[in-house]
Amino acid sequence: MEMPQVSVCQVDECAYNQDSACHALAITVGDSAHAHCDTYFVFPSKGGDSSSVGRVGACKMAGCLHNVGLECQAPGITVAALGASADCLTFTAR
Repeated sequence: MEMPQVSVCQVDECAYNQDSACHALAITVGDSAHAHCDTYFVFPSKGGDSSSVGRVGACKMAGCLHNVGLECQAPGITVAALGASADCLTFTAR
């Protein structure tokens, strides 16, 4: 099984975001109630692997159409800032 890519990350202030691309090796989405990027955080410098594109390692949104066994099956996801959190815009309720 291939982990889906974070196709776009529009949360510029995230420590893993460089030029609208996520460079965390794997992110976690959700807390069972809200489809946010659980890996998002602000740090004075950028991190991650600049030669890699971030992927979804785990999804805790059991009510998402793309979630099978807590693994995301979407071809890719988009993350954007909504209020104070970085949300998975690909979330689709079952």
